Amino acid sequence: MFSNTYTIPLIQLASGDRMSLQVYRFVGAKSGKKAYIQANLHGAEIAGNAVIHQLIEFFQTLQNTELIGEVWLVPVCNPLGVNQRSHRFASGRYCVYEGKDWNRIFWDYEKNQEDLEEFAETQINLDKDIIRINYLNKIINAFTTLAEKIHSSSSVPFTELFRYRLQSLSIDADYVIDLHTSTDQGLNYLYYFPRREISAQYFLLDYGILLDNYDGDAFDEAFIKPWLALENTFQQLGRKIIFDVEAWTLELGSGMQMQPQSVEKGVEGVKNYLLHKGILVISETKAIAREMTFTLKSQVTKYYAPVGGMVQARVPLGSTVKAGERLYQILMFNKMGELPCVIDICAEKDGLVYDVATNYAVNEGEYVLAVM
Repeated sequence: MFSNTYTIPLIQLASGDRMSLQVYRFVGAKSGKKAYIQANLHGAEIAGNAVIHQLIEFFQTLQNTELIGEVWLVPVCNPLGVNQRSHRFASGRYCVYEGKDWNRIFWDYEKNQEDLEEFAETQINLDKDIIRINYLNKIINAFTTLAEKIHSSSSVPFTELFRYRLQSLSIDADYVIDLHTSTDQGLNYLYYFPRREISAQYFLLDYGILLDNYDGDAFDEAFIKPWLALENTFQQLGRKIIFDVEAWTLELGSGMQMQPQSVEKGVEGVKNYLLHKGILVISETKAIAREMTFTLKSQVTKYYAPVGGMVQARVPLGSTVKAGERLYQILMFNKMGELPCVIDICAEKDGLVYDVATNYAVNEGEYVLAVM
């Protein structure tokens, strides 16, 4: 099976050069669901590009009858971010023009709609698939109005143009998968949303974090929050509906690295998930679920340095810790006419160390590690 490949202009630089997005679209013999998969929204988080490359190679081996619906793949979805450097290190987490996190800029219909309960009341007795079509049309109609400002004389800041380009590719998808890694060093896990625990198990990862509170305007949040809000509104009106609409952020290992094990987990997890959703239909191949450990985002504890100094004796990534056990030490040079001292930092509660900072030199208030 061959892909339909599209190049989409993104930004023209002062030099006259242009940066673009490349979209690989695989379409099955029969119509069905749409899965949208992107990678490298944050500049240092590159492993998802290898995942997408291997998925492209995999889809090319299929017959079009083995795919129902379509899959859109967008590697290196943020070329400005991935090209950003400080010395030899990739940063690319923030837009240098506006100081905004690249994954906190997206348009969220849930924040803008005013008639959700009224809409739900008009749909309460309709078939779920009809409701989905009607609500998606409302979202798309609202989204298309953003183009008017983009094409006006005053135009918009680049983050608004960038988000419009990405969301125009994904807004009508059924399933969105955003491939990330830790900014620093991390385990393989995913973020998921309420009422999607069963599907989460088909990504074949060990850990999942439920987004019970939001950072705001992230790509996955902006996609699914309108649908969650509609589900909640129907619940209040006495009808339970769960739409077959899902958004995922997969965290695949460490930043600035393409760790083979993490890439493999990403590839196998995405393929298994697409089998579960019926987009992939391969003879004698069935999706399997994996038992996972779930935790709430609100229960995650991030540890920041209480003083400046050098981190030493830090527990390894992936360690299970008990409350009161030492997580790390800070070697502090106090410059007050005293000898250097070592401070023990202990765990506030039991948990798993799932993310650690790359830099062992910390200023007061700087991130050190996280425990789920």
